[in-house]
Amino acid sequence: MKIAIITSGFLPVIDGVTVSGFYRLQKLSKGEHQVLLFCPDYRELESIYPNWREYTGEILPGVRVVNLKSQPFFVDFERNVARSSYKTVLQELEQFQPDIIHVDEPERLFVGLWRVAGVDFAKRKGIPCLSFFRTNFLEYLEDFFPLPGWAIAILQFLVKKLIVYVYNSYDVTLVASKVTLPKVTNLGINNAIYGNFLGLDGSNFNPKLRQENFFAQTYNLPQVDRQVKLIFIGRLTPDKGWDFTLDAFPAVFRAIDPARLAILIAGDGESKEEIITRLSNLTPHVHLLGRVLPENVPALMANSDIHVTTSEKETRGLTVLEAFAAGIPVLAPRAGGVVENIEEGINGFLFNPQDISDFTNKLKILVENQALRHEMGKKGRELVISEYTWEQTIQNLVAIWQERINQISRKTKSKIDCKD
Repeated sequence: MKIAIITSGFLPVIDGVTVSGFYRLQKLSKGEHQVLLFCPDYRELESIYPNWREYTGEILPGVRVVNLKSQPFFVDFERNVARSSYKTVLQELEQFQPDIIHVDEPERLFVGLWRVAGVDFAKRKGIPCLSFFRTNFLEYLEDFFPLPGWAIAILQFLVKKLIVYVYNSYDVTLVASKVTLPKVTNLGINNAIYGNFLGLDGSNFNPKLRQENFFAQTYNLPQVDRQVKLIFIGRLTPDKGWDFTLDAFPAVFRAIDPARLAILIAGDGESKEEIITRLSNLTPHVHLLGRVLPENVPALMANSDIHVTTSEKETRGLTVLEAFAAGIPVLAPRAGGVVENIEEGINGFLFNPQDISDFTNKLKILVENQALRHEMGKKGRELVISEYTWEQTIQNLVAIWQERINQISRKTKSKIDCKD
């Protein structure tokens, strides 16, 4: 199959969309599909991403990445495609002649291109064009636009109209979370379907990666190996729940001896300085690890003890699946897509959103009970290792693509038969 993918972001930017997108390409390459992927150009951010050239051009057998002219997008480490870059998309598509076009986060691409990406070409060529709902930008507006309530309400109304228009322009909108699907349909997106489209590599994310003196050897942090390690992983931006986290930790350290905990933070972003400053005022055991390469995340997870996320707006939560596969429990809010795989008291805990007392009490239980953490980690791995392999999820995705190709082929044949 020849697949064109237009995406709002790719490596070296590290987040759920980019990392899962790269794993998807690996499996498509292994399956001998041909893929042409379009993404923003990160050369202007070389000081942040010195390895950006590793993810452009022929990066895998049968996979070619085309970087599109890009522009800043909200934060200093993000880019979005520029309007003038769409000419390149059309020229490359004409040469590639795909069987199908798949578009990740089309609303973000629309903001850059000022058009619904891929649809015009697909209609002209008589091929399917699908979208993938990855991020609920509507919920993030108040995090990035400090406006009065009435202004936010107007902005949300306008953005909702845009989102619905964009997604309904595609043949199908794919949603990877049963929790997110009703939210998407309630918005007015009438072509959404759920599927298990996100996976992980159980051979990489594995409790067997746990080793003695890991943090001493890897990060020169010998004391961390003797502490209970809380791993936060993701962008250090307001939308990831950091305001709540910072407000909660004074109560946490009244309930738990700060010397027992090592707070490990893997990621970067605009909130970094505030996070480090406020947490460091409470405890010296805060360690900012910066951007951790995807290939180093499995060992980091396996050698931690509890994965903590306070983000209430995730559409899925890839790091939750990765933590389970690595054999550690998860503490997360009872909100958003992260709840889909967390079984309360079985493989982790869910705390009531914005409830510092509930968060503290459940974290305290996990910190003080090593046997419980071990059992929860075991249950979490059992849950994800059979259902969320990349082999299975890519089969699901390819099956959807092939079904849409076949449907259009049948319709075309029917029209020809009618004319005859």
